[in-house]
Amino acid sequence: MDEELPQTDIPTVGERLRAAREEKGLTLEDIAAQTRIPRRHLESLETSEWDKLPAPTYSTGFAKSYASAVGLDRTEIGEQLRAEMGGQRAAVTNTEIFEPADPARTMPKWLVLGAIAAVIVIVLLMSYLNERSLDSGNEPSAAEVTKQEPPAPQPAQQPQQAQPAATAQGPVVLTATGPAWIQVTDQGKTLFSGELAPGQSFTVPATATAPLLKAGKPEALRINVGTAVAPPVGPPGKVASKVSLLPADLMRGPGAPAQAGPATGAPPATGNTAG
Repeated sequence: MDEELPQTDIPTVGERLRAAREEKGLTLEDIAAQTRIPRRHLESLETSEWDKLPAPTYSTGFAKSYASAVGLDRTEIGEQLRAEMGGQRAAVTNTEIFEPADPARTMPKWLVLGAIAAVIVIVLLMSYLNERSLDSGNEPSAAEVTKQEPPAPQPAQQPQQAQPAATAQGPVVLTATGPAWIQVTDQGKTLFSGELAPGQSFTVPATATAPLLKAGKPEALRINVGTAVAPPVGPPGKVASKVSLLPADLMRGPGAPAQAGPATGAPPATGNTAG
């Protein structure tokens, strides 16, 4: 008589999964929501209906995710399932094992959105600080002193004939063609005192009644009266002082006779002098 083989009472993977689920009071719908595995595949795992499951590699992944959801050892469940499926295992191929994402290891949606928002805030803050840095670097160093582009070199030409004083109109602008120290006063009040860098300019206020100029290097200054260029205010290499910055006096040039004063008996305007 053939000897009977001993019966083993080891529960199958499906029985272990079902028992653990029922012990936790969970339904198949609960497990499907947690693991994102279709309910029909979960049922097939519990009933060991391998023909209703996809390839063994996918089935093993399903079983591992199910095990994590009910508190069983993933590795142990996976190994037991492969042993139970036995000859139904597919031939070894390079197919990647698909395992559904474990909800416990998935990054929460709020954390992803928070990280994106933080990056956007940092980019906006860096842009704001960069613009403020550029703005602060462009502040003028002295009142009414504006930096202009250095004048383009012009070919040598005959000295421009000064326009008649009667036609001189517009603001008086002093522009440095090289480093030039100047001082502008009006009836004892200093309007500007300092060095102009090449390309910088100073506009005499229209409210000045008797502005006077003192220039360390007259040859480093170009003086405009409106669109007209005034003659030099002094010889090169000598300090020019007490130079009248009234349009009419500038256009007459140094040494030109001053115009007669008003009919009210006021003294004539002071001419430009170099000292």
